[in-house]
Amino acid sequence: MRKTYVTKMPDKAGAFLLASRLIAANGGNIVRVNYNKAVDTHTLFIEVSATAEQHAQIERGLARCGYLSGDAEDRRILMIVLTLPDHPGAVTPVLEILHRHRVNISYISSQENGTPCQHFKMGLLIENTGEIKRLIDEISRICEISILNYEVTDRLLDGTVFYITFANEMREILSLSQNQTNAVLIQANRLMQLLDEQNKPPLQTFDYIRRFAQFVTDHRGEAFHANTDTLRLADGLLLHAIEPPCGSNTYVLEYHGELLFVDCGFACYREEMLRLLETRFPRFSLRSKEIWLTHADVDHAGLLPVFDRAYMSQNCLDNFACEKRGAPNFREQNPLHAPYCALSKIISGYVPPDMERCFAVGAKRDDSPLSYIGSRPFGPWTFDFYEGNGGHVKGETVIVCEKLQLLFSGDIYVNIKGYSPEQREFNRLAPFLMTGVDCDPAAARECRNLLTQTYAGYLFCPGHGPVQRIQ
Repeated sequence: MRKTYVTKMPDKAGAFLLASRLIAANGGNIVRVNYNKAVDTHTLFIEVSATAEQHAQIERGLARCGYLSGDAEDRRILMIVLTLPDHPGAVTPVLEILHRHRVNISYISSQENGTPCQHFKMGLLIENTGEIKRLIDEISRICEISILNYEVTDRLLDGTVFYITFANEMREILSLSQNQTNAVLIQANRLMQLLDEQNKPPLQTFDYIRRFAQFVTDHRGEAFHANTDTLRLADGLLLHAIEPPCGSNTYVLEYHGELLFVDCGFACYREEMLRLLETRFPRFSLRSKEIWLTHADVDHAGLLPVFDRAYMSQNCLDNFACEKRGAPNFREQNPLHAPYCALSKIISGYVPPDMERCFAVGAKRDDSPLSYIGSRPFGPWTFDFYEGNGGHVKGETVIVCEKLQLLFSGDIYVNIKGYSPEQREFNRLAPFLMTGVDCDPAAARECRNLLTQTYAGYLFCPGHGPVQRIQ
């Protein structure tokens, strides 16, 4: 175990030599020393690694030498590194926070390195872990902070160190800004509290979030490989199914050069998807683009800003209106889902759509598992919209064309058996992080069973997984 001794030594040669010999004689190992004569000619911080019995002997020896004033002080030094812009006064806000919290700095070191940033290494003397936690929280809101050489000392402080380290890892994986990192910190803390209340260890959950972020990042650019399939549904009518490694499927109905989309995946794959669409549909960027949305989850609605017009249920529209006002969306109103949803927005780069381009097909007026809310035409066909009971999420919609025997199910029905290995790996993450992807599992089962029974024989286009004809 480590302990920091705050010693008072005479200002004469050999004073530290005596202390070091005493510590070594009792089996202790000095791991850090700090002394600044310009600040205090007598105070020396000595951090020692030793057993509890050895520390007791060291304390008695230092006290006999007069190096400890009164009882040995059971303090520890927390070593931190701050990354600050390299310009005059950048460290001042941090020093003001330290002063306000009356936290002593036992060590500080910095040197310019030819980059736009400077790294300030500091040792903070820990006496009140609650105060240190609040201090670290404040500092982390204005700059990047990393924890070095940390030993477990207090549950409250341990939690703070844990989620700040996690946020820095997320910053590195996703190249986050300070504001985005602050948001990760807030949501990580919320998750920490939720797990603590449920007496669940947080390590596995945070590992899953890291894996989520790493998976999304690892499949960017040239590593983005989407499964694609094209089916002829009728004379002149093609259905294109695009299945990315993560995020929802994107469906495109093509009829005599006219395009209609259903759902559109994660926002972070915008460039990859646009390249794919430009290749498949020449002059895609110049075409008029309409999309129909099955529901408002961020993995289905990320590319909405690309489209000229988006049609959806009224509840789905209300969900986006909440986000535009800065209020929690419908899924975020579930405390168990809220932190994961907020982190998903950051990880995927989600931005709410422009409300002037969003339109409601209709509103649900009853409590039925599936309720007709309106219709939309495409070519000579009519597509009917049915809103579910909110089992997966409020506003969920099924889109059906009876004439074509075609159905877009969103996440009310997904083709799990048809997942690719990548999809299977990714789709294990969200159910764990949200304790299930359905807001009301029983209602979701009722709606799903009704769907598969009512539309047996139809071609199902699920939210995830390949197209499947239900028997």
